[in-house]
Amino acid sequence: MKRYILLLVAVIAFILDAKPVPKYSESDFRRISAMIARVLDRNHYSQVPMSEELSGRIFDNFIDDIDPDRIFFTEEDLQKYLPERPLLGYKLQQGQYDLAFDIYQDFSRKFSEYRNFSQKLLSGKIDFSADESYTLNRRKLPRVKNKAEQLLLWQKFLKHQYLIYKLTSLNDEKSRDSKNPPPAPAERILQRQRDLGNAITKREKIDILGILLNAMAATYGAHSNYNPPKASEDFDIHMSLSLTGIGATLTSENGYIKIVELMPGSPAARSGKLKVNDRLIRVTQENGESTDLIDMPVSQAVTFIRGEKGSKVTLDVLSGNTGTSTRVTLIREKINLEESAAKGTVHEVDSPAKGRKIKVGVIELPGFYMNFDEAASGNANARRASTDVRKIVEKFKKEKVDSILFDLRRNGGGSLPDAILMAGLFMKGGPVVQVRTKQNSNVYGDEDKAILYSGPLVVLTSKMSASAAEIFSAALRDSGRAVMVGDSRTFGKSTVLSVENLSPYNHLFNKIDAGTLIFESAMFYRITGSSVQQLGVQPDILLPSLTEEMEIGEMYFDNHLPWDSTKAAKYTLFDKKIMDKVAVLKSNSEKRIKNSSEYAKLFKQIDLYRKIRNRKTVSLNEAQRRREYTAEKQIIEETEKLTSQNSTKNASGNSAAFDPVLAEAVNIAADLSQL
Repeated sequence: MKRYILLLVAVIAFILDAKPVPKYSESDFRRISAMIARVLDRNHYSQVPMSEELSGRIFDNFIDDIDPDRIFFTEEDLQKYLPERPLLGYKLQQGQYDLAFDIYQDFSRKFSEYRNFSQKLLSGKIDFSADESYTLNRRKLPRVKNKAEQLLLWQKFLKHQYLIYKLTSLNDEKSRDSKNPPPAPAERILQRQRDLGNAITKREKIDILGILLNAMAATYGAHSNYNPPKASEDFDIHMSLSLTGIGATLTSENGYIKIVELMPGSPAARSGKLKVNDRLIRVTQENGESTDLIDMPVSQAVTFIRGEKGSKVTLDVLSGNTGTSTRVTLIREKINLEESAAKGTVHEVDSPAKGRKIKVGVIELPGFYMNFDEAASGNANARRASTDVRKIVEKFKKEKVDSILFDLRRNGGGSLPDAILMAGLFMKGGPVVQVRTKQNSNVYGDEDKAILYSGPLVVLTSKMSASAAEIFSAALRDSGRAVMVGDSRTFGKSTVLSVENLSPYNHLFNKIDAGTLIFESAMFYRITGSSVQQLGVQPDILLPSLTEEMEIGEMYFDNHLPWDSTKAAKYTLFDKKIMDKVAVLKSNSEKRIKNSSEYAKLFKQIDLYRKIRNRKTVSLNEAQRRREYTAEKQIIEETEKLTSQNSTKNASGNSAAFDPVLAEAVNIAADLSQL
């Protein structure tokens, strides 16, 4: 029932195999609330006891999760709930959750007021001549005090949105010349409000309660969260890289469920009858049961489109191009999400000294995925990252690559067991990571002294490389097995997350899904004894990049756990002269970067990025805003121009944007093969 992972997973709106959300009873809500409060209190690594201060933070998190930009609730609106603020945590421990629905009902009412205000304002003439500005990020600002101040805020917010739509429409040549021009700014704003209103008013009660329970989990740790059943399914999809359905990604737009993407090879794509931008208006099951999808939020619509593998589903579709209606019947299938799987390509680098091109095998690994259910059932062919990487490395060996480079720049983590297994492919035994729970500490490592690949190895990371990616990188770097290059640090997430399936507990009382709770249950440490918490893993060689300029990392999260350390594990260096080699590699790299025309272009991009990065406000004076927009557009166009100028041929011979950071990492890997 527990699965240890090192990742927070983004919600994916794919159509997958699932059942419509069941009806929950009041006793279910009480039980789930009390259960989550109890698990966090007893099992969370931080050991934070319930208190009035913690209750207050739960309350604040809940309000901010509902109204993150502080637009809908005023200080006056929240006054009536303040007596509940120091008691909320204690009440949740007792299964008392009513405050969630009371506040959410107020939020829904406030959003309706905002829509009415918008309709009145947008139906008249709006003055854009005043010297006003709008603050882009309001999350840290105090809430407005009362209704009068709120109406002024709403007015500014609407003017800000209006100018965005107006300026983008005026400057979009394709839209201007189109036979079907985009809606007017006011119409686009009201369409967006309609979609948001549908999502707000039709949200399931379990999902509303989930917002409060998630707010409670987040007060214990930055990566603790509660996933109601639908979000739990998305988590499993991300980790297993598979789903069962028709293979389409959906969104909600102007009351319609619209197709955003068709997955290659999926039933939806193979049919030839569904296209991106088509709108789904009705779904009919194999038994003839039919459901109207208009004005239904995506989260609810997918529960009717989902179904078991091999079952039929019929969709009534409005063409996004012609507006004509058609009916499409599909058979649901299991679909693999290959775009998130490991990929291997071979890059060649000129080497006058060797008189031939040096081959560098590049492995791009977006995450440490693993199908937990299949692995737990003993399936030797269960999908996992380490198995896919093993196949890629074996292919590289047949192609006689001189060096291997791991690209982990966008790797957000994943399965801890698989990170350990993968490190073991490149090590002759030895420790990989230390894990400390509240009760004890353990060292986990490569128990098999056989090595798949013993040649030169480089790991490329960024500030987005997190969790399992940090374990893998640090283990290879600290043991002298690999040279690490990239941003000045990795993400800095050193917490082990436990995924607790709550349904078995709830099934003692009611056979419905209770969702999952993810929480920090342990800390991992490098074999040197250092944590990567907050500080991340520092590379051997720093490579300038755009991500280096970004405020990304654990240190920017609320309630993150502090850095600490433990005793070093016993390990031996794979290559005792590796730091001597790093000195040579670093010197060569610095010379190349200094003389690189491609890196010169990247430095230009970085300078352009810095110009717009720290903008706090925008003008609501149309003439001034137009100047701001024009200047910013020029910066963006210049960046895109630089990117297009960097276009080159990738290893497959296809045209692709040149990546100077990856190119330099490949050069370093080639240099390492010669040392």
